[in-house]
Amino acid sequence: MKQKLQLLVFLLSFGCFAQAPAGYYNTATGTGYTLKTQLYNIIKGHTDRGYAGLWTTYQTSDRDNQNENDNTIFDLYSENQSGADPYNYAYSTGQCGTYAVEGDCYNREHMIPQSVFNSSAPMVSDAHFIPPTDGKVNGMRADYPHGNVATASWTSQNGSKLGTSAVSGYTGTVFEPNAAFKGDIARMYFYFATRYENTVAGYSFNMFNGTSNQVFTTAFRDMLLAWHAADPVSSREIARNNAIYARQGNRNPYIDNPSYVNMIWGGAAPDTTAPSVPAGLVASNITQTGCTLSWSSSTDNVAVTGYNVYQGTTLKTTVTSTSASITGLTAGTAYSFSVKAKDAAGNLSASSTSVNVTTTAPADTTPPTTPSALVASNVTQTGCTLSWTASSDNTGVTGYDVYQGATLKTTVASTSAAITGLTAATLYSFSVRAKDAAGNISASSTAINVTTTSASPSITELYFSEYLEGSSNNKALEIANATGASINLSIYSVKKQTNGAGTWSTGLALSGTLVNNAKFVIVNSAIASACYSTATANISTAAGEMTFNGNDAVGLFKNGVLIDVIGIFNGGTANFSADETLRRKTTAIVPATTFNKTNDWDVLAIDTCSGLGSRMASPTQLTATTISSTDFNIYPNPTNGDFNIYFNNMEKEYAIEIYTILGKKVFEKSGVTTTNNKVSQLQTGVYLVKITRDSDTVVKKVIIN
Repeated sequence: MKQKLQLLVFLLSFGCFAQAPAGYYNTATGTGYTLKTQLYNIIKGHTDRGYAGLWTTYQTSDRDNQNENDNTIFDLYSENQSGADPYNYAYSTGQCGTYAVEGDCYNREHMIPQSVFNSSAPMVSDAHFIPPTDGKVNGMRADYPHGNVATASWTSQNGSKLGTSAVSGYTGTVFEPNAAFKGDIARMYFYFATRYENTVAGYSFNMFNGTSNQVFTTAFRDMLLAWHAADPVSSREIARNNAIYARQGNRNPYIDNPSYVNMIWGGAAPDTTAPSVPAGLVASNITQTGCTLSWSSSTDNVAVTGYNVYQGTTLKTTVTSTSASITGLTAGTAYSFSVKAKDAAGNLSASSTSVNVTTTAPADTTPPTTPSALVASNVTQTGCTLSWTASSDNTGVTGYDVYQGATLKTTVASTSAAITGLTAATLYSFSVRAKDAAGNISASSTAINVTTTSASPSITELYFSEYLEGSSNNKALEIANATGASINLSIYSVKKQTNGAGTWSTGLALSGTLVNNAKFVIVNSAIASACYSTATANISTAAGEMTFNGNDAVGLFKNGVLIDVIGIFNGGTANFSADETLRRKTTAIVPATTFNKTNDWDVLAIDTCSGLGSRMASPTQLTATTISSTDFNIYPNPTNGDFNIYFNNMEKEYAIEIYTILGKKVFEKSGVTTTNNKVSQLQTGVYLVKITRDSDTVVKKVIIN
């Protein structure tokens, strides 16, 4: 564990336990294998929470509340004890699923492989030796024994390694975890050997010797003892032990009292063997103030725990990996570096061959020449194209900053820039400055003036396109987008005035994105299904804004400002439209803050519902039936990109279909048998997710911002 989190003092004397209940170990009075049997009788018969129950256990047992203290999943195969973690997992969204590389997802790692005990219960779900780990690293470890690696064939991002064995007498492939977690894993092995003392003699595994007392071969036993001694019990292990005890009712005695390990299995002889000398020291990424050093890993009879990097004869830094980032050097200066390996016992190797490094020359302070011949072309209502003659520089021009007046508009690498976001019939001034890699910026070019072309009349705002004031709760509004672009609805709301008097209501807020030529439907949640299915509405609500009558003006607001209205504000109790459907005429100038029923609206019979959201999928196509919404989750929702469909009940296969709000199918997958299914590369908008199992379906809405 990280130094700041190590227990500064840990009592190892018999009877001093880490938060174990009073009297829990009262019957553990023996020594040797007799003590092991006594511990077996204390911790056997725990509550089996099932294989799926491990996910629930991890919610409290394996969260990072010690290192970064960010409540992410604590993963022995990815946690970095000397810097930032290479990746992190959130508890609820990071579970596997499928994976291809490190960082895709996390799953459940059996430190003693499932194949050893034929995936039998309760071993298959015992959290004391099954922590959460990265899926890719877990897959690389496979069923190989844990052990010290002689030559690595693969290394994870936190320094865990797969390779040839350095364990005496074993020549197969082994997996070596990061040194900071070797003790954690060793104590999981000792737990397994004790908890399953009654069956372990029958398990075939390269680390086991076929007995129920020693359990391990002598070489692997000595290695685990060394790991246990080099990496003492940490506060994180104690917290994990307590959390698992709360779930399954038994404890790992070797976390509560580490001295039990040596009382049962004895102690390894003092380690006096130094690691081998680091080889192949090279320097790369040399800059004015630093460089990167890398070298081949050393070997050790127990394990290499780190490397000391020297600048001349002065210790510069200590790292656990085979590379080091060197900083704080002076430009244009020669340096000599060397490396020594060390192990947990403090043995230090001889020094590597030195490598000489000369930092790069002092910084460039010469700016590029001024860009010239700035001209504008392709001038439109909203933009133009600027071009100019290239600048020169003593080292090289890396880009150009384009200014609109005194404001930086854009940065480009070429000698032209497409300018967008301008206003029609407006005068603008543009200039350009060149820059180089050192951040030197040229003087400003001569400015040019550009006047954008005049805008042609067009619909630039959302408007009400249909109004249903029908029988009982048959109330609906339809909003149309004919602006030519997608509209973010988060700044829009619908408000109502009651009985033609008083103020506007607080408002019903809209959300999501309405694409061009699409319609947004809001219905009273009690609308008759024969009139309109609430499943296909964008909003189905019992809010007061959707309980309007024929004398209640309804307004569409943007940022709190009225932009369109149905009815007459302060019109009194007289009905302007009761028991009828209004549909906006195609000839109407929209939107409008003054209601003109005769000129702008077609009047249809009461409960004319067929036109609502006519560009959306039909109700029969996306009607929900009897699948429970608890059978699956869609998260995150709303989302800024990808989202996951997670099935909680996999007794049968599912089919997934995704439709746009216009009714176009954009995704389909049948025969789904995996719990977690990721959906990506959909554009911004509102989608309907249809889940089918046998003849049953359910529809949920997903918003991609």
